[in-house]
Amino acid sequence: MRRAGAIGLVLTFLLAWAAEREGLFRETEKAFYADASVISFVRPGLVVKVTAAAIAADGTITADIRVTDPRGLALDRDGVFTPGPVSLSLVAAVLPKAERVYTAYTTRVRVAAATGRQATQAAADTGGTFTKVEDGLYKYTFRTKAPAGFDRSATHTIGVYASRNLAEFELGNNFASTVYNFIPAGGAVTQTHDVIRTESCNGCHEDLNFHGGSRRGVEMCVLCHQPQTSDPVTGNTLDLGVISHKIHTGLNLPSVKAGGKYQLNGFAGVVDYSKFTVPANGGTKNCSICHTVDPDEKKRPAQVMSHLTKPTRASCGSCHDDVNFATGAGHRNLVQTSDANCSSCHIPQGDSELDASIAGSHVISNFSETLTGVVLAIQSVDDGVAGKRPIVTFTVKDKAGAPIPLASLDRLTLYLSGPTADYAGQTSTDARTATAVGNGVYRITFPNLIPADARGTYRVSLVGRKRLQLAAGTEKQRQADDIAINVQMNFPVDGSPVAARRQVVDNAKCNACHVQLTFHGTQNRVEQCVMCHNSDLVDGASKQSAQFATMIHRIHTGKELGAPYTLANLNWSEVGYPGVRSNCNGCHVNNSQQLPLRAGLRDIQEPAGPITSRKPETNACTSCHASRAAVSHAFIHTAPAGESCSVCHGPNSEFSVDKVHAQ
Repeated sequence: MRRAGAIGLVLTFLLAWAAEREGLFRETEKAFYADASVISFVRPGLVVKVTAAAIAADGTITADIRVTDPRGLALDRDGVFTPGPVSLSLVAAVLPKAERVYTAYTTRVRVAAATGRQATQAAADTGGTFTKVEDGLYKYTFRTKAPAGFDRSATHTIGVYASRNLAEFELGNNFASTVYNFIPAGGAVTQTHDVIRTESCNGCHEDLNFHGGSRRGVEMCVLCHQPQTSDPVTGNTLDLGVISHKIHTGLNLPSVKAGGKYQLNGFAGVVDYSKFTVPANGGTKNCSICHTVDPDEKKRPAQVMSHLTKPTRASCGSCHDDVNFATGAGHRNLVQTSDANCSSCHIPQGDSELDASIAGSHVISNFSETLTGVVLAIQSVDDGVAGKRPIVTFTVKDKAGAPIPLASLDRLTLYLSGPTADYAGQTSTDARTATAVGNGVYRITFPNLIPADARGTYRVSLVGRKRLQLAAGTEKQRQADDIAINVQMNFPVDGSPVAARRQVVDNAKCNACHVQLTFHGTQNRVEQCVMCHNSDLVDGASKQSAQFATMIHRIHTGKELGAPYTLANLNWSEVGYPGVRSNCNGCHVNNSQQLPLRAGLRDIQEPAGPITSRKPETNACTSCHASRAAVSHAFIHTAPAGESCSVCHGPNSEFSVDKVHAQ
């Protein structure tokens, strides 16, 4: 009985720990997979919070900082009484009244060894002192003092970035950042910095952090990255409003197109951003990607609209860096010696969509509000059986439901492929040759036969666009493509039940970064992409695989791949991924990254690969892990009967896919 009771207590503890673990840690964190005994002792994770701050009459700055684990239990900063020392760094800054950018009190001077150029930079305080108030609570007294005559009624901010070293427990470094706003004279804080929010950045970056991981979130970044800070190596400003525009514009900067480079010296040395670009459809011209407003927010500060209401030479010139405001070159010869008159010409929004207003100047042609839309739908597939030519009935209408004549379309293509279990080949036809059979209803007989030996479920899909000119006959004239959302229909060719293709990734996850992912002029749904990018598709020039999983993994691994990857004469090995690449769920759904993969998938062909015909699991993993060692490891665990990857890398195995990718 005692033994049964003990076992019951252990099970109760383990179940309680499992429930608590799921609430405290994500599956992308190493702590999620740690033993309960390790967690109860180490208490991984890090939370820092400033509970109070003050500036004395003589300028002495103090801040009270509480340091805990995710459960709110106190941590010892020195790592003596609780595992893992905690490093804390503090920044003190002021947000002057009527200003949008900070000025830091805590600064340093950097000198470029090669040029002797000197630059002042906002930075963490050094030489301050910590005093323990109680377990987990510390008072930090800055060595830096606020300058004489500082404005005690202005908003001041204390920023803290911290790291906790748990490497000896194989739990890596735990990071945290926080900011605390206060008025030294007392009273409520009414002015804050709220131009871009971290949530907007994390649409692509997932977990925005820099400088090794400890500086997290825009609220932390803006304390140092403001006009006060510059790079002594390149001479460029490190103001966030400038560098974020220039980095995300990168290869499309006028200065770069003219043969120049945009570089910044960081913790890893000089980084060339001249080949960077935002992956979103429309690029940095689509301001709303970062300057987002939640429609449910009723009291969002006006700063979020400041890119429209308060244009500046620095912000606008960061993208339009061929403009010389001092001489007027590139600015219709209009000299601008200050920002005072910018908003006189560049109003937020005018009466015409393509006018000189800020919103008008940033209209993306393919997203123009004047586009009437192309809406496709497949109504039926007749004779969709093995050995016959399928007859497809479909509709083409605009957003208002009015029929669109096929002759007005620049492209309308019907595709056929199958089986959905694992596509093998694709054929297509120009659907503009279809016969009208009703109000916007058309019918076409596919010119190709479904193979006589076809089995399972096949798919037809329809893509299309209308090409037109916006503001025709004016200096604003430009081409626009009114692109339809791709549509598909599955049908059995042998009388069996319809079997939809397995869902591996989600369009919404792609579009979190890409906004409206579009390739080849009309393809904008993953369901469409996989029909062509099948196991046999190989790039004609490089002889490398263009199979969908291979291509997506390699492109998003990019410069971390360690091997060249070329498709369509483009070197994708220079691409960078802005998110946490080891988080498979950033793209995958339904745990589709887990092994084993579904049975019956075909081998992937790659004449130029180290293994010219790869099994599906080997291919998926070595698309990212492309070293010879990784490829060899996969190869020796593959036999004529199949792959054994899931023995070690299955969901419940010691080296499961999610576990080995955790951070």
